[in-house]
Amino acid sequence: MKPISLHTLLPVAAVTAALLSPSMAAARPVTVTTTLKNYGGDGAYLALYLTDPSGAYVRTLWVAGKKTKYYKHLTDWYRATGGNRSHIDGITGASVGAGRTLKVTVELADALLDAGYRLNVDAAAEDMQDSPRDAAVPLSKAGVGKPTTGRRYVADLTYRFE
Repeated sequence: MKPISLHTLLPVAAVTAALLSPSMAAARPVTVTTTLKNYGGDGAYLALYLTDPSGAYVRTLWVAGKKTKYYKHLTDWYRATGGNRSHIDGITGASVGAGRTLKVTVELADALLDAGYRLNVDAAAEDMQDSPRDAAVPLSKAGVGKPTTGRRYVADLTYRFE
């Protein structure tokens, strides 16, 4: 039997680790930019989160808006997380005003690219209609820097690698 060389074993181990656990694979900073429309209301609450190829919730990237009593209006995200604060500890900030921009830089595993994962934004503004998955975009190399238009509050959603 011929011994397995280190040159053969390392690439196989790296690919296996990336497929089995995206969070363990090499990661890089990604800046996600969400610009809101001038919708004429108060500051919007936003939930930026990742879903897998089947649409199942994977991870919260950022929540804009600090009053937890309003999180239930970020309906798809809230349904997936139950509003559990352990999903958002340390990744929250102020709500985002109409016509304003939210920029968030997060670490994402390289294995998530071109693998069917999606960046999603749920949005809600006081005394206005909730907008689950107002914007959603596949996480792919081809989509880098290309704006995706939202349905109600989000003017555009883009992402770039740092």
